[in-house]
Amino acid sequence: MNTPGHVAAVLAKAEAGGVRAAELSALRRRLRQLGEHEAGLMPGDVLEPLADLPHLDELPEPPPDQAHDVLDRLVIVKLNGGLGTSMGMSGPKSLVEVKPGARFLDVIATQVLALRERHSARLPFLLMNSTTTRDLSLDALRRYDGLRVPGLPPDFLQGREPKIRADDLQPVQWPADPELEWCPPGHGDIYTALAASGTLDALLDAGLRYAFVSNSDNLGALADVRIAAWVAAEQVPFALEAVRGTLADRKGGHLARYRGRVVLRETAQVPEGDASFTDVERWRWYNTNNIWIDLRILKELQVADPAAPDLPLIVNRKTVDPRDPASTPVIQLESAMGAAIGSIPGARAVHVPRSRFAPVKTTDDLLVVRSDAYELTSDGQMSPRFAGPGPMVTLDEDFYSLLPGFEQRFPAGAPSLRRCRRFAVDGDVTFGAGVIAVGDVRVAGPRRVPDGAVLGG
Repeated sequence: MNTPGHVAAVLAKAEAGGVRAAELSALRRRLRQLGEHEAGLMPGDVLEPLADLPHLDELPEPPPDQAHDVLDRLVIVKLNGGLGTSMGMSGPKSLVEVKPGARFLDVIATQVLALRERHSARLPFLLMNSTTTRDLSLDALRRYDGLRVPGLPPDFLQGREPKIRADDLQPVQWPADPELEWCPPGHGDIYTALAASGTLDALLDAGLRYAFVSNSDNLGALADVRIAAWVAAEQVPFALEAVRGTLADRKGGHLARYRGRVVLRETAQVPEGDASFTDVERWRWYNTNNIWIDLRILKELQVADPAAPDLPLIVNRKTVDPRDPASTPVIQLESAMGAAIGSIPGARAVHVPRSRFAPVKTTDDLLVVRSDAYELTSDGQMSPRFAGPGPMVTLDEDFYSLLPGFEQRFPAGAPSLRRCRRFAVDGDVTFGAGVIAVGDVRVAGPRRVPDGAVLGG
């Protein structure tokens, strides 16, 4: 069968640009999926709701010897390829300060070291970096003695692929900045990146059996020994942590059933005009992007198919220069790592509390984490101090969406939010020290909120 011209051109550019063999196989699959009817879309009317899931609290605490054994065969992997561009940053998002003197990576390193000490386990820790986050992130972790496990790499690199013109599906050309011609293929790339980098074989050779993977901006994602022991005892090849959906889950992905199997539907897979995604009563379970993988099973799948696991396509439509909406329209072919729940036989999902899912995607989220709604404990846990679903923050995008403007308007730190349900700011408002928000609060500017002010209540 002849290869379509645009497919051959994209693959040729990818290979010339150093894309590795396993990742080329996955790119070839995504290009094939792109040619299918309704490529990358998953209408709600073909899906069915998912029934109850086992709850984390139902999983028993393993005895100390069993906890040590399973954690000694576990590696923690954090997805760390993102720059904080949506917050106006040019460096790794994981180097944003979340509490005074503590950045994301500082908190994660503290969590890992505390878990090792508690269970006397080696528990290696790796980052999946991009070329732009690698050096600064590894430099930030060098201050933690003993964090790196001898014989194992501290990180591995995510893949990349050519951006494709939206009109003719050819690789885009952008001489003004050739780096903008490339993009990451979504976090579903982790499986082929592990193999292509040699990291998967290195982990298996070191006697490691399982991986716990989560985003570096989700500080609630600690390696829970109950899930680790459950995965090992039940021989679960893949597990995805899910939370009960709320109205705040406007993005991300939800679980559903399709033709007898569990699938994950992301926002970008919802057809235009399909309003079903936000129905949290129908789609009760939402993806946390905390996953558990049996590395031996992953290796077996990739021996049969280097591009395994077979993941659904996500078509992400952007412009070649994301800062310039007038630049050439492109599509990025992506996949989600959690979507492996629909392609790995025996994969399971487990219901976890919201405390394990507190990602920081915007300055709205950052304000909550910096406030007294969360307490950072000595072992690195971000402990919620609120009752119920927690405060929902909405800051005026014109003044707060970028980190410099955000910092300027909270010069003395975040207000108290642990007794706040909703905190909305319209206009240009600067907050003094010791401000307390209670209940439902809306503040309109321009104004300065004085020190010690109590809002709402």
